[in-house]
Amino acid sequence: MAAPVYPSWVTRWVSGQWRNKKRPPTLRPPRPLALADRVANRREQPTEATCITEMSVMMACWKQNDFNDTPCAEEIRMFFNCVAKAEKERKSQNEDTLSSRGNLPSSKVNKLLKRFPQIMRYV
Repeated sequence: MAAPVYPSWVTRWVSGQWRNKKRPPTLRPPRPLALADRVANRREQPTEATCITEMSVMMACWKQNDFNDTPCAEEIRMFFNCVAKAEKERKSQNEDTLSSRGNLPSSKVNKLLKRFPQIMRYV
């Protein structure tokens, strides 16, 4: 069996010759270093359930009153007010372009990458 033949830089690197004030071998990337055309769609933060206590109070009232809406009007109103407030907060939070960590959401990054595509070839 013949010994495997390695490129010369591998032999110098293994023997440690590059440590004696010689430059290490340059590594070439397998693909050109450029941004992709899009990023994966990911949720930035897990969404939390809102208005759970109001909903449980409303359902408990329904159960006590045989699912009749009239005695539970106050609980239903409180639940719908809570849902409206949570929806308003969610919409105002989505209008902000930057999240709390300073990152753009993936949908906005995709829009920007589509607007400014990578030039892969020269004219």
